[in-house]
Amino acid sequence: MNSPDPIDPSDLIVRGHRVVTPEGEISASIHIRDGRIVRLAPFAAVGSDDVLILEAGKNVVMPGIVDTHVHINEPGRTDWEGFETATRAAAAGGVTTLVDMPLNSVPATTTRAAFAEKLRAAEGKCHVDVGLWGGIVPGNAHDPAEISGLIADGVLGFKAFLVPSGVDEFPGVGEAELRPAMTELARHGAVLLVHAELPGPIEAASGVWNGAGPAELRQYDRWLRSRPAAAEVEAFLLVSRLVRETGCRVHIVHLATSEVLPLLRAARAEGLPITAETCPHYLTFCAEEIEDGATAFKCAPPIRGRAERDALWRALAAREIDLVATDHSPSPPDLKAIGTGDFRAAWGGIASLQVTLPAVWTGARERGFSISDLATWMCAAPARLAGIEDRKGSIAPGQDADLVIWDPEERRTIDPAALHHRHKLTPYAGRELYGMIRSTLLRGKTVYDGDAFLDRPIGRPLHGQGR
Repeated sequence: MNSPDPIDPSDLIVRGHRVVTPEGEISASIHIRDGRIVRLAPFAAVGSDDVLILEAGKNVVMPGIVDTHVHINEPGRTDWEGFETATRAAAAGGVTTLVDMPLNSVPATTTRAAFAEKLRAAEGKCHVDVGLWGGIVPGNAHDPAEISGLIADGVLGFKAFLVPSGVDEFPGVGEAELRPAMTELARHGAVLLVHAELPGPIEAASGVWNGAGPAELRQYDRWLRSRPAAAEVEAFLLVSRLVRETGCRVHIVHLATSEVLPLLRAARAEGLPITAETCPHYLTFCAEEIEDGATAFKCAPPIRGRAERDALWRALAAREIDLVATDHSPSPPDLKAIGTGDFRAAWGGIASLQVTLPAVWTGARERGFSISDLATWMCAAPARLAGIEDRKGSIAPGQDADLVIWDPEERRTIDPAALHHRHKLTPYAGRELYGMIRSTLLRGKTVYDGDAFLDRPIGRPLHGQGR
């Protein structure tokens, strides 16, 4: 608890017996003024009678989730997802900060002009705060002025694919492009997020589709075998070598295989600045349970076996994997080949933004993790990755008053009709999960409360170190 400040009648006080702070769960009153947390006080210290008090009751009060891996797709593919629908789903799921990936929108966020266009597209539509990643592609990897310009404009970091991304506007890069780009990023202290699969092992495994007819194209096992773990391993070896050479800070997105973990441990023991994330779908599902034709489960890297899932949970426990982010990547149902169940043709992406908290919590509680662990993986660590930990990711004085109030013991069955994503198709449909969101506060304002939203979006753009 910090020393008391005078209480202003305009303050909001949120109080509860399960307030999740960096020191763990405590009983406390959170004093909020002008959208920021000004102090934590004992539960009973509420001050003047005319101060507005929000009682959390038996519910948990946790920092708003920071999701650093979201594909919003606007402008250009707003029929897939857009700022208004994505941020509504975020607010309903207890997510108060999103960082948008640079691809799937048209134009991709790989130039200063595209960055400005993305900001214009988001204006007045966001129910939560939104930051932007820039992209590294062959067109800008050798252009220090474009990279430094994007940093000056306020991107939070950069994303690169080492394999084809699935959209023409965002080509993958190889060593020839990575080396100069990483050298420039290291000069600025900027982070590079990497889709870490290399094409070689995938090309070598492409024979699994040879001669496949309609029935074979529906087989999940063929999709799994077509994206072998070796693609992730070889990509990590390449990236870690370039980190050693350039000093660039790198984050591995959506880690799906335990085969990378020994390499990650060795790189960190060497002092290389490499972090990693995994996703709710890798922690929730396993290949043995996915039915043929169930293309709602298709993503890349693929959801692997039960043993891999369990190893990812152990890596979270050991702090070898730093954080959990959704990789929310929806598309219209026809692109998921729902009619045919063709895994080779289906778009690879999973819609999960609104259910990320209950999905991760359900698996975590089964394995004995605490809600404080959840707050580390989904609030504090993502905020550090994005460089916004001075304002997001924890309940502490000086932080934005971004809070999610939720009941960890209430179970619900996921009904796609209740989701606020633009498209309702999700592999979580019909799954029973623990965790019911009661309210979401953004900078002290209740933006979601029992399926009701604040009547006007108040989300703001987040700018990085350049602004």
